[in-house]
Amino acid sequence: MTDRPNLNDPPLVQARRLRVEFGRQAVLRDVQLSVPRGQTLAIIGESGCGKTVFLKTLIGLIKPTQGEVLFDGQNLQRLGDKELVQQRIRFGYLFQNAALFDSMTIGQNVAFPLRQHRQVTDSQVQELVLARLAEVGLPDSVVVKKPAELSGGMRKRVGLARALVMNPELMLYDEPTTGLDPIMSDVINELIMSTRRTHPVTSIVVTHDMRTARKVADRVVMLFPLSRLAPGEPQIIYDGPPSELDNCHDRRVRQFIHGEAGERLMELRESRTSANA
Repeated sequence: MTDRPNLNDPPLVQARRLRVEFGRQAVLRDVQLSVPRGQTLAIIGESGCGKTVFLKTLIGLIKPTQGEVLFDGQNLQRLGDKELVQQRIRFGYLFQNAALFDSMTIGQNVAFPLRQHRQVTDSQVQELVLARLAEVGLPDSVVVKKPAELSGGMRKRVGLARALVMNPELMLYDEPTTGLDPIMSDVINELIMSTRRTHPVTSIVVTHDMRTARKVADRVVMLFPLSRLAPGEPQIIYDGPPSELDNCHDRRVRQFIHGEAGERLMELRESRTSANA
């Protein structure tokens, strides 16, 4: 890991009273969060609590219903399309399923952002592509293969290589270990950590995997589904270091990190009984 971020520096990312609704369905409510430069933040929480929506809102892929997102001091909602594209070049995004282009070779996939946003020669592209693939532990021979020829773990690593090829300032990981076996999950965790050591990057990791959260993060934030919160209760129910998760006084946090379903099963039974009444 690199040195701890300087908390006195202006944050790279800020969410201010963020609210996101889809029709009548509210997903995020008055979320406030600042991410210092150089920090690795893990966002945890059960399915449906708004983790991925929050991640996409932070980089302007989803527009907030209320509130604002600042990236490096700029309000993304006030930027024009061209300005927003320029800001997004500073992001790297590892999608949950890698989101590779099936019709392209691995080399073409990794080179895609360079071709779109940089004036580079073919030799420069080849050099950068091979360097990024080597960085994630893949041999040169994968360049000519198609995504369907690779395992799930290899596709994830190709997705990471593509995300890194533009030297982003902010890396976003959406469930980076989902669908992977424990060994490959740890490979991805190690790559997240080595990326931070190698590049001056700020990272936000959305994950269900507590091994990932505990291993890679400086800080953990837990979101809770709005439908199960009391009126006016903050949606962020934990914000602190991973080392303090086990000592959290909030039973909802402890139940999630230990995978204890007893109380949740009771809630589901009660809702089913109410629906049938």
